[in-house]
Amino acid sequence: MASPLILGPMLRHVDETSATIWVETEDAGRVRVRAGGRAWEARTFAVHDHHYALVELDGLEPGAVLPYEVDVDGERAWPEPDSEYPASVVATWESGRRLRLAYGSCRTSVPHDLAGNLTHGVDAMRAFALALAEGSAERPDLLMFLGDQVYADITSQEMQEFIRDKRDIDEEPGEELKDYEEYAHLYRLAWSDPANRWLLSTVPSAMIFDDHDVRDDWNASQDWKRRMEATSWWHGRIVAGLGSYWVYQHLGNLTAEERAGDELWQRIARHDGDDEPDLTDEVDAFADRSDREPMSVRWSYTRDFDDIRLVVVDSRAARRLDPDARALLDPDELDWFDAQLRGGFRHVLIATSLPFLLPMGLHHVEAWDEAISQGAWGRRAARAGEVLRQAVDLEHWAAWQDTFQKVARMIRELAGGERGSAPQNVLFLAGDVHYSYLAEVDRDDVPGSRVLQAVCSPIRNPLPRVMRWFSVVMSYGAATPVGRLAARSAKVPDAPFRWRTVKGPWFANNLAMLVDAPDELGLSWHTGVVDGGDEAHPRLEPVAALRVPADRDGEVTST
Repeated sequence: MASPLILGPMLRHVDETSATIWVETEDAGRVRVRAGGRAWEARTFAVHDHHYALVELDGLEPGAVLPYEVDVDGERAWPEPDSEYPASVVATWESGRRLRLAYGSCRTSVPHDLAGNLTHGVDAMRAFALALAEGSAERPDLLMFLGDQVYADITSQEMQEFIRDKRDIDEEPGEELKDYEEYAHLYRLAWSDPANRWLLSTVPSAMIFDDHDVRDDWNASQDWKRRMEATSWWHGRIVAGLGSYWVYQHLGNLTAEERAGDELWQRIARHDGDDEPDLTDEVDAFADRSDREPMSVRWSYTRDFDDIRLVVVDSRAARRLDPDARALLDPDELDWFDAQLRGGFRHVLIATSLPFLLPMGLHHVEAWDEAISQGAWGRRAARAGEVLRQAVDLEHWAAWQDTFQKVARMIRELAGGERGSAPQNVLFLAGDVHYSYLAEVDRDDVPGSRVLQAVCSPIRNPLPRVMRWFSVVMSYGAATPVGRLAARSAKVPDAPFRWRTVKGPWFANNLAMLVDAPDELGLSWHTGVVDGGDEAHPRLEPVAALRVPADRDGEVTST
C-alpha cells in the first residue's frame, strides 16, 4: 500500500517545551503525531493541489528525547514498515546543554549512485545521515541549511523528465523551473532519499534561501532584474519560488509566536470547519507582493540557545537595487539586524548564505567592480562592470560596500563591548562559494571579541577542477594586490578592519559541525567517501577539525 506521506515528517523548530513537524501528504486529511503517551493533531491545508500540515507539539519537558509516530487519517504513515533506520525522535532543548550545530549550503538533487557521485560527488549530508543512524556520529541540536537547498535553474535529468511530461521543454524557460508544480517536484527529489528523509525527521532544521533557490544571481543588480522581468516566464518563476519557499522552508523556521503573526498562517488558524483550507490564491498574492515590496515581509529570524545567539540573515530578497541607493539589506532589514547584534552572549553566530568576509583578493575585486559599475570610471566601464558582475557572480557583501561598511562598524561595536558585554566570538556562518575556509579578523584591528568567518560549501555540488584553480587565483593569488590597487583607484573606502584566511580552502563536498565547549569552540568539516564501490553507503570522513580557544590571545589550531 502506498504511503499517505509524500514528504516528511520533517522536524523543524524545536525549543525547550515545543516542537513542530511538517509533512506533505497525498490527499487532504488530518495528521496526528504521537509521542510520550500524548497526541497532537492538525488538518492539512492546500496550495496548488498539494496538501501540507504543520503539527505543533506543546507541553513537552526540557531535555526530553521522545520517539514519535505519524498517522494520517488514522493510518500509520511513519515510521515506514521494515525501516532500516532508528526511531525518529523529538529532542527538546535543555538549558545548560552545549550547542552542536551542523550547517552547509549548495546541495544538488541527483541520484546517489555511481553516475551521480561521479558528476556531483558524494552527498555529505547523506553520509552524515548514515553515520548518525549507525551511531558513529552525534546528533546535532540543529541542522542549518544556508541556501541552494534546491536548484531551480540547473535541473537534473529526473527533473527534466518531469518537465517534459507536462510542457514543451524547448519553450521558455526550457529546462529551468516554471511554476509551483515543478517546484513541488524538485523538493520531492531533494528530500525523499530514505537516509536524508530519516535525518530530517530526527534532527531539527532551519533554512534560508540563496540565489539558485530562485535563479543564479537573483537580485544581483537592477540591470539583472530588468532583464528578468522582460522575459515571458520570470513573474511565474518568482511567484512560484517565493510561494513554495514559504511552504517548504520558511514556515518551519518560525516559532509558535512568530507563526501567530504570519498572515498566511493566520488564514489557516482562522479556518472554521472540517474541510481543508485552500491557500493557493493567498500564497501567490503574498509571493507576488514579497517580490514587488521586499520590505513587506521578513525572511530573517533569530534563535537563542542560552548564551549563544544565532541570527539568520536574508541576503537575497531584502536587497535594494536602486543604483543611487544600493543596499544588500534594505533600511528596515538593516535596522532589524542592527537590533539583534547585542552583547551579553558568549557567542554571536551570524548565518547568511553569502560570506561576509570573502578572501581578500575576491573582496577587493568585487568592491572595485561595484564602483566601476556605478560609474566610477565612466559609462563604458560601467557597462563592462555590469557584464563582469553577472558573468562571474561578483555580488556578495563586498559588492554592496555601503551595507558592508555599516555592518562592519556594527561588528566592531559588538566586539568592542559598545553594545553590552563583548562575546567571546562573533562568528559568521556562510556558504555559496563552493569551497570551505576559516577566516579571522586581525585582532589588533578589533578589540574584545574574536571575529571569524566559517564557510561550508558545497554539501553536494563541487566545483570543476579548472574552476577551483580560478577560485584560488581570484581569492588568494595575484588578485589580492591587484584587486587592492584597483579598488583604491576606484576610490573604494578601506574596510574598518583587516582579515585573512587562516585555514583552507577545502573543495570537497562538506557538512560542517560547530561544537560549543567550556574552553573552546570546535569547528570541523566532514565529507563522504565510498569504499569498495559501495556507492549507497558512503563513510563519513573528517576533512578538517579546528579548535578556537576561549582565550582571545590563543591561536586557532588543528586538532
